[in-house]
Order: sequence, then C-alpha cells, then structure tokens
Amino acid sequence: MLIEGVIERAERVMSVRADSSASTDSLISAMRSVAELRSFLAAAEADLALRLRVASSFAEPEIAAVSGESLSAASRVIERGETLAVVAGLAEALDDARLTAGHVDAVTRGAKSLEPSERDALFGRIEGLVEEAGGLSVAEFARRVRREADEVRADDGMARLERQRRATSMSTWTDDEGMWNVRGRFDPVTALSVSSALERAVEALFAEAVPESCPSDPIEKQKHLRALAFGRLVEGGVGSGRPGRPEFVAVIDADAPAVAGAATVEWPIPIEVPQRVLASLVADADVTTVVVRNGVVLHAPGNLDLGRATRLANRAQRRALRGLYATCAIPGCSTGFDRCKLHHVVWWRNGGATDLDNLLPVCSRHHHAIHDGGWNVQLGPNRELTLTLPDGTVRNTGPPSRRAA
Repeated sequence: MLIEGVIERAERVMSVRADSSASTDSLISAMRSVAELRSFLAAAEADLALRLRVASSFAEPEIAAVSGESLSAASRVIERGETLAVVAGLAEALDDARLTAGHVDAVTRGAKSLEPSERDALFGRIEGLVEEAGGLSVAEFARRVRREADEVRADDGMARLERQRRATSMSTWTDDEGMWNVRGRFDPVTALSVSSALERAVEALFAEAVPESCPSDPIEKQKHLRALAFGRLVEGGVGSGRPGRPEFVAVIDADAPAVAGAATVEWPIPIEVPQRVLASLVADADVTTVVVRNGVVLHAPGNLDLGRATRLANRAQRRALRGLYATCAIPGCSTGFDRCKLHHVVWWRNGGATDLDNLLPVCSRHHHAIHDGGWNVQLGPNRELTLTLPDGTVRNTGPPSRRAA
C-alpha cells in the first residue's frame, strides 16, 4: 500500500470518529479502513520482525518489549514473516489489504505438520489461491488450506498421528493463589475418548441440577462443570457406562444433494483423524443418526421434549440441534455449536418448556443480548428465525442449514 493510501484511510477514520452523527454507511466505511490499515501494519510488522531476527541474536524479547505482547505472540509475528517471505503473492496481498493477517497465519499453521518438500508444494498451491483467499473468511480459508495440505501430504496422515501421539503430554502445578492447575495436549484419537468421557460425566452429574458454586456467566459455568466432572472421573466416581468409548453423530440432511439416491452424511468431528484410524474408531463407537429436512428433525433418538421437568437440555436434544446448526443461530455469527448455550425461545421463567421446538443454540454474547439487551427472537414451524432488535430492525432467516454455516 502506498503512503497516500495509508494517509487517506487514516484521515477517513479520524473524520468519522470526530463526527458524532456519522451515518451507518460512514461508520462501516471507517471500519473497513481500520481493517485495511491493520492488514498493512501486520505486513509491515512481519517484515520488520523478520529483519530484526537477522540483526539480533534473540529478537523475540525485543519484539515483545516494543509491542507489549508475550514472547509467544512475538514468535507468531516472526513465523508470519517467514511465510510471507516464501509466498510472495500472499505478502503482496497483505500489504495491499486484500486479505488479513489471519489468512497468513492459517497458511503458517497448515504448513507446520508437513515435511520440507510437502511444505514447498503447499506454498506453491497457496500462490494460486491468493485471489480466492480475499473473498473467504479466515475460517473458510483455513479449511481450504487444510484440504490443500492433505492433498500434498505424502502419507495418509498416520505419520502426523504418530508425531501427535509422541507429543501428548500433561503438566500440573500450583499457582500463587493455591489453585492446582492442569494443562494437557492430546493426540486426536485419545482426545476423542477423553472428550466423550468428560461430556458424559457432565451430563450424568449435572443433568438435573448444578452446584451452587457455579458462576452465572454461561461460558465460565461450563468450564466449572467440566472441571468438577474431570475431578470425579479421576476419582472414579462417575458411572459413565463404557468410559472412553467415543460417540459420533451422523447427520443426514434429506435436503442435501444426493449421490446415487443417498442423502449426504456429515461427521461433525472437531479434530482431524486419519481415515483408516477413524474407520476403526467408528467400528467401536456409539454412532447416533440424526435425520433433518428443511429445518425439521425427522429422526433423533432419545427424549426430545422434557417439558417443565428440567431447565437443562439433555444430550439427545443437543444431538438433534447439532443436526440443524453448525454455529450460533443468530445470522452472521460463526461461534461453533459446541460453544453455544441452548436458549429457551419462550423463556423458562415465563413458563417455557425444555422441548426441542423451544430450544435455540446461541453464543454467550447473543444470549446476553436476548436476555439483557432487548433482542427478541421467534421461531417459525421450520425454525425460520425472526430477530427483532431494540431499534425496531427486523431480520428474518429461512430454515437453518449446516451447509450454509
């Protein structure tokens, strides 16, 4: 970006900030200028950091000192510079604000698990994807990078899995507040079993009631419950049936494009597992099928309507809703389903039931907006969402689609 472009964008931002009556279009234009300046500065920072690493014996502390960030953040800036140094098209696009630092970091992450020759092949592919990247969100581009990395990888993922198994570790320590801390990193196969056991323990312990020690914030509440469940699992005090047995949910979307007359089947696994390992896991897993069509759950096992018996949704209801939603139900929100709270559309305190038709996955921020910010949501017969904002603005969506998320 030329200096004239930097000055133009900075002046636009300053002008809009000084105008207390700026229009929505002006505010959006200024926000776009901020994003473009951020990309330009990220390119400049990465270039300077890489040059500083050559000039200095230990650049990370110096970068951290001037930026006020951590050493790990300084290392990420240097890694970003290394990626830009070998993918010229990516560097040019970031400097011209046609994409963001997040797009570059997605390439850096995608290349880390590759051998040198494979990494070169990936970088060559990325050069041809630069223009496409500008039209994709960071999350979308990261998925594209992972697909490209899978295609250039010389093995079927087993070598990477072995590296991950060797890197599995756990550390414990007591902090200054006297709290015992645990931090662990697990390979994907172990993670599937551990995560499944932990989720089942949370449900078994807290399906009917939660302890008084629970924080009110929904995200912190879930962290608290998982910590308590982890403790009980270690103590052996949770009757979780077959501990460590993973659970997969196969989502059959009857509206999806069919192949040879069969509906599309999705396996919403948040981590990558080599295909032949996944096949063996599925053979010994609990596999649940959820069938959806046009916003309606046609089939899902378990009790989906709990009425007023309990305020908390059960596992069966979460499975069913996962079949409909990949993210928060509020349009434009990309927060993943697993990080959402199930909101009662007709509020519990107003007599709403814990039934599937009255539950909606929303992230913590939008849950707060609904309960405390004056947002109103209504659901149609096919889960068409009508969102009414405090200023009277109304937004409507059609039935949910996991493919559109």
